[in-house]
Amino acid sequence: MTHDPVALAPPLSGVRTRQAFLFGGGLLILMNFASPAGGVIDIPVTFFLKNRMHLNANKLAVFKLWIGIPLIVGFVFGFIRDRWSPFGRGDRAHLIVFGVTTALIFGSLSFINPTYSVFLLGLFVATMAFQMVGSAAYGITNTIAQKHAVSGQMSSVISICRGLPELLSFIGGGILSQTLEGEGAAAAARILFLCAAGLMLAIAVMGLLGPKWVFEEARREGAQIHILADLKRIVRHWPIYPAMLIQLLWQFSPATGTVLQYHIVDHLHATDSQWGLWQGVFFGSFIPMYAAYGFLSGRFALRPLLWFGFTLAVFQMCPLLLVDDATGAIVAAAMMGILGGLAQASLVDLVIRSAPLGSQGTVMMLFYASYYFSVRFGDLLGTWIYDKHGGFIPAVIVTVIVYVLILPVILLVPKRLTTTKDGEAIIA
Repeated sequence: MTHDPVALAPPLSGVRTRQAFLFGGGLLILMNFASPAGGVIDIPVTFFLKNRMHLNANKLAVFKLWIGIPLIVGFVFGFIRDRWSPFGRGDRAHLIVFGVTTALIFGSLSFINPTYSVFLLGLFVATMAFQMVGSAAYGITNTIAQKHAVSGQMSSVISICRGLPELLSFIGGGILSQTLEGEGAAAAARILFLCAAGLMLAIAVMGLLGPKWVFEEARREGAQIHILADLKRIVRHWPIYPAMLIQLLWQFSPATGTVLQYHIVDHLHATDSQWGLWQGVFFGSFIPMYAAYGFLSGRFALRPLLWFGFTLAVFQMCPLLLVDDATGAIVAAAMMGILGGLAQASLVDLVIRSAPLGSQGTVMMLFYASYYFSVRFGDLLGTWIYDKHGGFIPAVIVTVIVYVLILPVILLVPKRLTTTKDGEAIIA
């Protein structure tokens, strides 16, 4: 077992603090709006496949698993980011080159008729290019947070900048999906992918014009290490394992995803737009808790925040058991987001602190790869339970059991990572 000492850099000035959070936050907001796995694209595509091509729950989960392969192996893209500096320009070049590349792929999709094969191949390739953009964005924000001991505040920024696009994307995506089902499906798909292409071009512009000092701070400290030695260093870094195990359990929720979509639409008789609204309310209700976490992280050490957040999260699915119509489910979504918000923010804080120096991009992408791996396979288990073994309630019971298993894993987290507040150096 090894760990790297974390040297606390001088506090950022007020101007640089604003620049770091505004630049990082703006970058993440654009990125999460344009994500091939996000609400604006994901909801219309999944409803198109469900309603126009009549895929059942399990087949739709398989489709998502295929296009999610680049997400599941996301740590590879993070490792490439940590070691490769295109044209010697580091993350600036990653944002420009792969922002433009992803925009071109989305642009091509906008002029092809929407079919299963087009969606499968196009979104798979777009996701691969998009992952390089994500690795640069998360590498930048993680490195600055580590160096200046603002992991709690940066966790809030990262979480809010994922939650806000999800809120708006899922609502807009649900509305757009109804258009995609109609006679204007090709036109709707064109608008959908052209908007995503425009967002990716905006990311490339941010890479071109972003503050020089931000990119300098995020430069890879260990770039001269041999690739095998670097991989060995990461594998031997114990602190990442509890964080990743918590992530795998937290996201392995068989009762959400495709199962919840079919339950709400088919059994609670929700429309496409109501399902989009449910997703938007759910993710949107995390946002006040993320903001609260930014305040709490400067006043409490991470460890009690982890315990409190995940104790609340055990009960996250329970409100859904008390509703019997689409309106009630939307109200339950707000309660569910509130119950899970502190847990999610504290987990992001933990993974920022857990990353070995020079491998922030790898660890952050591994963290999100764990998310997609767990979500996709949880989705497969959930749809199997839903289709073959009793429907929605058994899937909820399995989800609650998995959440309970998170609590003992917190005991495995190294105490040195969790005994400090924002602004305090982590003890080496």
